[in-house]
Amino acid sequence: MDLDTLLLPFKFPFMQNAFLICIIVSVPTALLSCFLVMKGWALMGDAVSHAILPGIVLAYIFGIPLLIGAFAAGMICALATGYLAGNSRVKQDTVMGVVFSGMFGLGIVLYVSIETNAHLDHILFGNMLGVGTGDLLTAGIIALIVGGALVLKWKDLVLHSFDAAQARASGLPVNLLHYGLLAALSLTIVATLSAAGLILAIGLLIAPGAIAFLLVRTFGRMLWVSVLVCMVSMLAGTYASFFLDSAPAPTIILILTGIFIVAFIRRMVLTRQTSMQRMEAEDQAVG
Repeated sequence: MDLDTLLLPFKFPFMQNAFLICIIVSVPTALLSCFLVMKGWALMGDAVSHAILPGIVLAYIFGIPLLIGAFAAGMICALATGYLAGNSRVKQDTVMGVVFSGMFGLGIVLYVSIETNAHLDHILFGNMLGVGTGDLLTAGIIALIVGGALVLKWKDLVLHSFDAAQARASGLPVNLLHYGLLAALSLTIVATLSAAGLILAIGLLIAPGAIAFLLVRTFGRMLWVSVLVCMVSMLAGTYASFFLDSAPAPTIILILTGIFIVAFIRRMVLTRQTSMQRMEAEDQAVG
């Protein structure tokens, strides 16, 4: 390929907007993924992303902004999951499975019962190549709010993620941190709605943090590595999709999956080498 062909994707306005939304969305999703991975909330991200669908449909029916309906539905799902898990014998992962599948089913039923020009595929899988100025502005505002809050409070959130009892004993507002993280999760999914859709958003909310967890040892570095991995993967996936004639969002997820597999293999090799070196050292010490 010559240089003009390689630079061709950057000449189209719809591709320029796609690259911009990638840069904007990658920051909050990557930062939040680190906390979700460390806290064991991967299924919570999946639950909230699916639960947003009925909120979107109801917002369309009542003529209010879709983003408001999506955020409200995400928070209702998160709060309902926490309440049911805390007041029943059923474990949280089971409750989340029931709640998100029920709300997702409700969203599908509501969607097929109304007449709308909105494509379900765009809601579920995103429409990155159709991103407009309004989508960029909304995602930018949410990214600034969520990213700024996570960076400012990351130490408190880390303590809360590892040991909520110790965080409470230290005088931290545990409930505020808990529901603040849920609110950040809902807002971030709303920001990724136009880019990745509901179903593929979970990949952006889990894979970057999981990859960074395998590559580095400290949480501070994990935050920066996750953002770098997510941003590069989103830009590369969008760029590659132009030449592959594929949808950008699934291509991005495939790249993240590939990076995770490589990081996992690397970690296994390093762990095995460390174990062998320790065994050799012990053998020499005994000998």
